[in-house]
Amino acid sequence: MSKARAKKIKLFLFDVDGVMTDGKIWIFPAPAGVPESSLQKASAHGGQGGFGLVSSSLIEAKGFNAHDGTGISLLKLAGIKTGVITKRRSETVALRARDLRMDHVYQGIQDKRSAFEEILRKEDLEAAEAAFVGDDVIDLPVMRVCGLAIAVKNARPEVKRAAHYITAHSGGDGAVRDAVEYVLKAQSRWKDVFEGYIAERSPSGQ
Repeated sequence: MSKARAKKIKLFLFDVDGVMTDGKIWIFPAPAGVPESSLQKASAHGGQGGFGLVSSSLIEAKGFNAHDGTGISLLKLAGIKTGVITKRRSETVALRARDLRMDHVYQGIQDKRSAFEEILRKEDLEAAEAAFVGDDVIDLPVMRVCGLAIAVKNARPEVKRAAHYITAHSGGDGAVRDAVEYVLKAQSRWKDVFEGYIAERSPSGQ
């Protein structure tokens, strides 16, 4: 049943903390000489009251997995749109999303289902054509209505029970890549996308 759902996916959305990362949030003192205004602006995202560090003396950092980044690139090569919906607000997430050329970045979101429905309207897609990867209870409103609900290995038990598929790896340790490969293989596109990725990065004529 989960593979039948995966075959329909045209949009892949992710939570961030605990999914694209291991859930740890690192807080570091800001380097001397960094302008206060730039630090405050970094966390001044719009949203619905989500968490976010706004400080003139501290910087928030997260760790992302390179395998997951490749997974996002493979989705783009397959023509599948990507995005994040996260409660926290962080310039680190914005930078990572820009680096991966993700299509939708929603930060500071407490009502994730409303954000999910807004993205569907923008893409002119049905809920059945969207996958969402989550790890905690705030993700359940989206997971209960999307076409393919995916829980990472380290997800809370309630989230795993709501999932159609559970990744072999934990968040920040390749869970996103697991989810990507599962969908592309279910769509019988893995080999072509994989070879296309290699061809793009091979010297001409080799």
